[in-house]
Amino acid sequence: MNGPLHGFRILELAAIGPAPFCGALLADLGADVVRVDRVLPPGREPDQPPRFDFYNRNKRSVALDLKTPQGIDTVLDLVAHADVLLEGFRPGVTERLGLGPAQCLARNPRLVYGRMTGWGQDGPLAQEAGHDINYLAITGALGSLGAPGAPPPPPLNLVADLGGGAMYLAVGVLAAALAARDSGRGQVVDAAMVDGVVHLMSAFQAYRQQGTWTANRGENIVDGGAPFYGTYETADGRYVAVGAIEPQFYAALLAVMELDPATLPPQNERASWPAMRERFAAVFRTRTRDAWSQAAAGRDACLAPVLTIDEAPAHPQLAARGTFHDFDGLRHPGPAPRFSATPGSLRRPTPWPGQHQAEVLRDWGAAAPAVVAAGVAGNT
Repeated sequence: MNGPLHGFRILELAAIGPAPFCGALLADLGADVVRVDRVLPPGREPDQPPRFDFYNRNKRSVALDLKTPQGIDTVLDLVAHADVLLEGFRPGVTERLGLGPAQCLARNPRLVYGRMTGWGQDGPLAQEAGHDINYLAITGALGSLGAPGAPPPPPLNLVADLGGGAMYLAVGVLAAALAARDSGRGQVVDAAMVDGVVHLMSAFQAYRQQGTWTANRGENIVDGGAPFYGTYETADGRYVAVGAIEPQFYAALLAVMELDPATLPPQNERASWPAMRERFAAVFRTRTRDAWSQAAAGRDACLAPVLTIDEAPAHPQLAARGTFHDFDGLRHPGPAPRFSATPGSLRRPTPWPGQHQAEVLRDWGAAAPAVVAAGVAGNT
């Protein structure tokens, strides 16, 4: 079965992080994503073995030298047949290559030109290097994470790179593509991670201005301040996570913990939260993680075991839904979200650079470069 984006053509200029993750998300949903990789010197292999590069699964690859006129001409030939172009370079790089929005939209006026950066295309930091943690730092998100009196912890690179970056880029290019179908005109989508993270922080900006959220970490309802929303160590040195915010779920949690509500302060009496947390912590240290999970099962207590990355695939919920897939000899996260009529799928392992050179040029009706890319023939 074809995914919901079957027939949708996306040209991705090879980069790292959120741009290729966005491409993989769209490829999982059926888009024909062609990645323009760098030409590898003869005998050299990619820095990362392709089969472990999950961000490039389901894609096809051409390898071109973008420092040559022939390579640029071939990319522009592909642009002429694309619905979307994705690039993740610093502002101005593609313009200097001759592949900026002006050149590409001149070749294909319906093209959606998706740009992924950390800081955005303009502003005083636009040309500065950075990574997920730097982009989080200026948005107020990083400063809102972690325990009071301790440094804010980096939340992997999930929040800025993937949440505020790749996901907003995906929404942006799909929305612009719908507009292009109606108007016949493409446009540039400027997806900046700082913009996306600030947007993700919308509720907390509102709570702060309302006066229901403090500026201090670990004092609020979903930042670890509330005793009924956080993690606790168990008797075996593992952890459980509780998120019993609503009164009925809080009551269920207390029942699982065998605590009499009459012996506790009111749930939302913030001044009592530190003492309540200490009491909760003492209770949770009396049983193992899995014993607590079993005690809470089916009781709407909003309690879950904190699993390791290796334990997660075997959790009954994830196993029942087939959330992980065996593909190309490895365990892959499955496509998300799910569609009832046009599900996404895992169809192609990550390609070697240039693996689909002739196939893509033929399928997309692009001219082959005058100079054949070195190192490609041995990888087809």
